[in-house]
Amino acid sequence: MRDALTDANFPRTAEGRTQHLAVRPGEVANRIVTVGSAPRAHTLASLLDEKPAPFELASERGFLTITGRYKGVPISIMCIGMGAPNLDFFVRESRECVVGDMAIVRLGSCGGLLNTQPGTVVVPRACVSVWRNVDFDFSGTDEKNLDSAYVVSKPVQAALEAVKPADWPAPILGEVVNASADSFYSSQGRQTSFPDHNAGLIERLLKEVKGLTTLEMETFHLYHLARCWGRKSAQPLVTGPVEPSVADAAGSTKSDVAERGTIIRAAAAQIVFASRTSRDFISPARVEEVERWAGKGVLDALAGVEIEQAHPEKGSVWAL
Repeated sequence: MRDALTDANFPRTAEGRTQHLAVRPGEVANRIVTVGSAPRAHTLASLLDEKPAPFELASERGFLTITGRYKGVPISIMCIGMGAPNLDFFVRESRECVVGDMAIVRLGSCGGLLNTQPGTVVVPRACVSVWRNVDFDFSGTDEKNLDSAYVVSKPVQAALEAVKPADWPAPILGEVVNASADSFYSSQGRQTSFPDHNAGLIERLLKEVKGLTTLEMETFHLYHLARCWGRKSAQPLVTGPVEPSVADAAGSTKSDVAERGTIIRAAAAQIVFASRTSRDFISPARVEEVERWAGKGVLDALAGVEIEQAHPEKGSVWAL
């Protein structure tokens, strides 16, 4: 995106495109599946309706948006890469391009704890955040206060069985807790040549966080932003109403949406790619298979989510 940007507070082009995702109103649907890899996004996109032909846009910042219809329902598939910062770009910029309620599901990969079998699909009811304490002296030799090297947050609550193949060897787990780390390595207890002081981190997390089953990098921030938008305690797939922040870009309207407020529903389905205890890893063939059936389950669930006030179809990329 080489167009001139205006307003350093929330940069946009003259036609209303955001700085990082490069999308504008009418290109993002109210229901969104977000993934971390482009191949996974294209796997899900292959399940969309043929008409209208899915819209696809890749931004120069590495984000990918594919919008079309699934069983007649407008849905966007958005690849955002890894980590909370990218998740933050995605939620905030897509929110500014959509009128009305939003329903967002993260379909991502994770590491499994407690001998969780690779290929297991996990739907966490809550998440904690784990981040590296930059004030800790990692280059020092103090072994007395190692717990202060990493900080663990309080949990944030959130909100596929019918689509699972009958011969799929791994289960679907619900009512569990996920931890989202700020690093793939140090904050997830992986051992590298860096002095991370994290050898006992996983044991600490399992002791402190009841029901902890998985580790990844994005879900906590998704749940957190959905909760902040509603300014009320999050319930499964629901937060409370609040005034929308949709700007007056081309194609946007506020009207009665501004009067009743909007909600962001957030959920996650995580595929266990690796067991952190046995160190087993899922095979590439199994990855493609589980992404397809779990992705279908997510799309089916999103298509069934009621959106009381949806973005106008006139002028949108999903208009028939």
